[in-house]
Amino acid sequence: MIDYFPAPDVRKRIEEIVELLRFEHVDLDNLHCVRSRGSKAKRTIARIHGRSRIWQAVGLEPAYVIEIIAERFDRLSPEDQDRTLIHELLHIPHGFKGGFRHHRGYVNDETVETWYRRYCEKKDK
Repeated sequence: MIDYFPAPDVRKRIEEIVELLRFEHVDLDNLHCVRSRGSKAKRTIARIHGRSRIWQAVGLEPAYVIEIIAERFDRLSPEDQDRTLIHELLHIPHGFKGGFRHHRGYVNDETVETWYRRYCEKKDK
């Protein structure tokens, strides 16, 4: 069984990334971060969940949860953790309506690395 825990450390890093990269489409009030333990996923480091349109139909605002799989994420270097968080943020489309950008076409290693380099440049200033 998967256990979920608040991840304030991840949240703080996400806030910094969103601010420095000017991901203004990301509504931080409706973005949540959790750390999980016990996932059976073999290669997954993190994943993003969106509140689907059915929930929005009953009056709930669009929202996202970034789930960090502790067994893998916590072993990464800080640099690779930042890349992983950027990767998950890139899945959020500019409309912030609960949908996702898929890997094919936009969320890929090259795009993540481009944004990561920009993040490092701004962070080091």
